Amino acid sequence: MANVVSANVASGLTSKEAVERLTRFGPNAVKQEGSHPVLALLSKFWAPVPWMLEVTLALEFALGKYPEAAIIGALLVFNAVLGFVQENRTQRALNLLRQRLSVQARVLRDGRWQLIPAQDLVPGDVIHLRMGDLLPADVRLSEGEILLDQSALTGESAPVEGGPGARAYAGTVVKRGEATGEVTATGQRTYFGKTAELVRTAKTAGHLQEIIFRIVKYLVALDLALVIVLVIYALVKGIPLHEILPYALILLVASVPVALPATFSLASALGTLELAARGVMVTRLSAIEEAASMDVLASDKTGTITKNQLTVGDLRTYPPYSRDDLLKFAALASDESTQDPIDMAVLKAAQERGIGLSTSDRLEFIPFDPASKRSEAVLRQQDRTLWIVKGAPSVIGGLSKNGPGFDADVENLAAQGYRALAVAAGADDHLQPVGLVGLLDPPRDDSRALVENLHGLGIQVLMVTGDGVATAQRVAEQVSISGPACSPERMHADLGNAISECRVFAGVFPEDKFRLVQALQGNHHVVGMTGDGVNDAPALKQAEVGIAVSNATDVAKAAASVVLTKPGLTDIVAAVETSRRIYQRMLTYTLNKIIKTIEVAFFLSLGVILTGDLIITPLLVVLLLFTNDFVTMSIATDRVSFSRKPERWKIRDLVMTALPFAALILALSFTIFFTARNALHLPLPQLQTLAFITLVFSGQGTVYLVRERYHLWSSRPSRWMLVSSAADIMLVSLFATHGILMAAVSTRLVAGVLLVVAFYLIAVDFVKVRIFAYFNLH
Repeated sequence: MANVVSANVASGLTSKEAVERLTRFGPNAVKQEGSHPVLALLSKFWAPVPWMLEVTLALEFALGKYPEAAIIGALLVFNAVLGFVQENRTQRALNLLRQRLSVQARVLRDGRWQLIPAQDLVPGDVIHLRMGDLLPADVRLSEGEILLDQSALTGESAPVEGGPGARAYAGTVVKRGEATGEVTATGQRTYFGKTAELVRTAKTAGHLQEIIFRIVKYLVALDLALVIVLVIYALVKGIPLHEILPYALILLVASVPVALPATFSLASALGTLELAARGVMVTRLSAIEEAASMDVLASDKTGTITKNQLTVGDLRTYPPYSRDDLLKFAALASDESTQDPIDMAVLKAAQERGIGLSTSDRLEFIPFDPASKRSEAVLRQQDRTLWIVKGAPSVIGGLSKNGPGFDADVENLAAQGYRALAVAAGADDHLQPVGLVGLLDPPRDDSRALVENLHGLGIQVLMVTGDGVATAQRVAEQVSISGPACSPERMHADLGNAISECRVFAGVFPEDKFRLVQALQGNHHVVGMTGDGVNDAPALKQAEVGIAVSNATDVAKAAASVVLTKPGLTDIVAAVETSRRIYQRMLTYTLNKIIKTIEVAFFLSLGVILTGDLIITPLLVVLLLFTNDFVTMSIATDRVSFSRKPERWKIRDLVMTALPFAALILALSFTIFFTARNALHLPLPQLQTLAFITLVFSGQGTVYLVRERYHLWSSRPSRWMLVSSAADIMLVSLFATHGILMAAVSTRLVAGVLLVVAFYLIAVDFVKVRIFAYFNLH
């Protein structure tokens, strides 16, 4: 870029040069990328559960099973549309970033100053900046002095000064002064644009599809094993293989966790409504599920853990002056009209200490000047004139006769994380140091309690900030974040070890936060990230749980998956607790589904081997998807408690826990079937109906059996669960007794099966407690 940035500041670029560079470098805008809605919808058909449904759909058509095919097709479309509506996210963060560059710029073109759209700026342009301006590009200043607020971009709470030779970045705000400078980078090449590019390329590491795929993997493995058994049985018995295909198809249909994605989405959607009532807005449903597993929270410091408001934290005085004298002189060399953050902090401290100020005797006041690095006030005191100066210790120390320990005190304040401000006073040119004012950005009142609560939930809290190591370490200690602090050099040299050893990361840039989140994820952590500024946006989007605080910029809120609407971070605890309740509900649903899949798969396979007949019709197996899978979606409303530690999906443990349950219920299903066949001598169509209602009744009962790790009467289910189960049982009973979609059986027989299933599951409940304890399932 150096060969391009060479314009003459006196005349700027010509229009011809600007056009050439605009062609070469492109517009001063952030690249926008988005997928077509149709493609986004079609992508919902490319996942483990859709694959199984699509294979089943094709086989049903091939066999001429059109009613079953229609039902499965409807299920496929239902899941895709639900996922598209509830999980599809727009490119809001990128749009907001681009809008931030849609401003007017004062540019020197063809030897005259003119206003042009900021998107037309090119490297080499000369622009003029005034108080209140938002910098439209990266600039190297050549004339003038300005004070820049770049907290939203870099995370540094204190404003920074800029003069000739200094660099100012796109996205920062001019708080005071005027300056002229040369554009060094535009669009995606700016510091701001690189942040936007990180937001665009960041990919939230969601685990939902991985969980579903692992569940499907186990179920498919079970199906394949049973199909192989059936094929061997057919070969031994001399049964043509084309006659075995319908059995294999039924096994596939029975094992598809068709409602699992929809249930996850429903449980998460209900959780978002619960959180919205508490001031927590969720913009990505999967973040609710991810928050249950979150074991690391990387929190931005400025404006998140701290107030992003400078305050007076320490006062060091030199004889003969007192602390009140120091504050009074500092306040007299300040002025509220400037709205300078340092002046406002000093004036507020003086007011809180009850120090009376009278500016009526102030003969002259010179606001802080970045060139001189000080403010000045001249006062009339009786028969003499008092000159007060306030500013950088290096400057004030040079103007006055340093008191004993002045330099050591400055270093000591810096080591404690304070920004030192020196004050001197005297007559004429004989200045004497009055003292040092230590400024800091204090923690929020609720930050310490929040960190301790998160630790109690098993979540490790890290602090990430653009401030220096000393400042970061001091704030971390105040809010109970204990552990070593990492410098930027340590992060860049050895990030892998740094994430396991450090609890505070100081002096970081947006790329560092982004890389930190990626490194934690690569180390098998589920990461939460809090922030409020543009500089936090890439990391917020990359994290599984990106949390924007209430005072966050629009860019940060758009990139985050969770937005807090109340001040502070306390509501993060509510989000974690809610997500862990949702995990418990989904654990119940998934465990029940695995149990029923194993039971139904073995019931169908062994039924064919033991009887030579299909003991349930294909249509009833498809109907079973509705009467079991979809009705039990009401688990999403269940009353449950939450764990005090992060939750992780252990699919293998779930399958191992499901096996003994499935075996016990399988024994019940075969007992009812063979009793009805051998004792009651029911014909095959009625036996198929009886098998169907047995699977439905036991499926509903199993939900209540496994929802509690202790006895099933230990807690009360939600009203919606009870209503949906009762409605399901009554509807299925009505179909069975009236012969709708199945052979009719007597009301007495249906009632008998219901009672047998209920009493049997109550007996199994006593065994259940031991099963859960043995497999350590929480």
